[in-house]
Order: sequence, then C-alpha cells, then structure tokens
Amino acid sequence: MNDFLPKDVLAGLHAAQKRAERKRSRRSVHIGDDVYPILQFADDGFALDGEHAPRLRGLVDIFEGPRHLYQALIVASQEEGDLMRYEFKRNTAAADHAPLDYYREQGAPIALLDSSKS
Repeated sequence: MNDFLPKDVLAGLHAAQKRAERKRSRRSVHIGDDVYPILQFADDGFALDGEHAPRLRGLVDIFEGPRHLYQALIVASQEEGDLMRYEFKRNTAAADHAPLDYYREQGAPIALLDSSKS
C-alpha cells in the first residue's frame, strides 16, 4: 500500500505516528529541566525519538507519569532508524524512603510511648 502513496503523504503519516507514540508513552527521562518521552523500554536500556533526543550520557532519572521509578547511569549506544538507543551502565530502583541499616521485625511497633508522664 505504501508504494502507491505520494512521498509527502507518507511523510505526514510517519510524523503522525511519531506524535502518537510520544503522547502514548507514560515513561520519560528527566535530565535537569529537560524531559524526553521513552518510546521503548527494556531491561538493558531504552529508546528515544532520534530526531529530538541528544546523545545523552551520565546520570538520569526515569519516571512513569509522576512516579520516580529509576535513577540510571546511561550511555548512548546506537541510532536505529528513527530511534536513539541508550544502554544502562547502572539502573537502580528509586525509593521514597532511606534504606534501613538494621532489621525491622514484622509487626514491631513503630514508636514507643512513655507511659510514666501521664
């Protein structure tokens, strides 16, 4: 079917598909104040739109909507068609609290109240 369409119509269809992918994507990469939507995500890396994404390198934050998922160390690996692929050197899950340096038993009280002051 694509053989019969004019080149400008094909270019318009391709641009519309890219816009739809960017809108549909919930995951994004945050680098300072810059935000780039992730078009493909895998265990070893992710891909951004090659037309708008720079050759990123270093520490980035990955979000799904407003939720912080990962803090990752990345390097740009290759251009693949319209996509720019990035590989993880390190990918650490983000936590909303500091890690404990001791074992907390299940069902243990969170705090103890001093009953002698009542």
